[in-house]
Amino acid sequence: MKPTRRGYNVTSCADATLFYRVACLALALGGIAWAGCGLNANDQRASLGARSHLGTSAPGASECAALQDAPESADYDPWEPFNEKTFWFNYQVFDRYLMKPAATVWHDAIPEPARRGLSNAFYNVGAPGRLVNNLLQARFEGAGWETADLLINTTIGVGGLIDVASRLGMRKSDADAGQTLGTYGFGPGPYLVLPLLPPLTVRDGIGYGIDGLLDPLYYFVPLIPNVAMSAAKALNDRAANLQLFQDVEETSLDLYAAVRNGYLQRRARSIARAIAERDGDTDADAIFLSAAAQAPGICADARLPASTQHFSAPGFQSPSPQVNR
Repeated sequence: MKPTRRGYNVTSCADATLFYRVACLALALGGIAWAGCGLNANDQRASLGARSHLGTSAPGASECAALQDAPESADYDPWEPFNEKTFWFNYQVFDRYLMKPAATVWHDAIPEPARRGLSNAFYNVGAPGRLVNNLLQARFEGAGWETADLLINTTIGVGGLIDVASRLGMRKSDADAGQTLGTYGFGPGPYLVLPLLPPLTVRDGIGYGIDGLLDPLYYFVPLIPNVAMSAAKALNDRAANLQLFQDVEETSLDLYAAVRNGYLQRRARSIARAIAERDGDTDADAIFLSAAAQAPGICADARLPASTQHFSAPGFQSPSPQVNR
């Protein structure tokens, strides 16, 4: 760093912003290492049983069949006491007293078309990362759609504010680094909830850090504006789902378990779809939903809207961002 009259100046935007992302990843991995010390032999044996079902993903119905046959330990959560305390803070403190009131004001103050335009623009900014992950997954058709989507929406769609590509029938992608690792056979590992972060597993925590390196904003936008944009994205997403969140709160007997199970199953579904698309299955989503309908006790949560995962993460960014179009 170069000295200035005030001490030091961050000459590279990437220095500060990458430090922020790496710090989040280090916190996740540090929590994993700390909590892992408490695992006993029984926990480890249970983890092996869980990973035998979820460690490798198969296309659509096969993935759901694996979930259906898996024991209860398939929702691998050996650090549940720690996770529940963090979940309580995220939901009962941060969301209740900050995010939800702010999102309510945001919802009332900003017209719905403007909020939808912001959501489209945020999705458009994430296109380079999704493009790279599609290529890494050998989903070349998806990479082509992502490239076309980016070019059309950035130009004709005024920087992504208008989703012209969807109106032209172009497909959307949810590719991320955690999904990429899953397509190569990496198991999810333990479930983990950290302050102000989305629900994570070991695999998704690593992917979260990798996706930060693929985000162009972290190289060209200074730290404070970048964090402000991330906060605005989270606030916009929260405002778009006020009623949905309220409905889930009122209908879930155990909100922590509902969020955890829905998140883990949704990630399994996402990876199954990615593998099916890579292998040329033309209707991977229909296959998975058909299998889910036959296993309501196990796979029903996979059909829930992706935004429910934000209950334990009213923070800055989700591994599976919801797009409101």
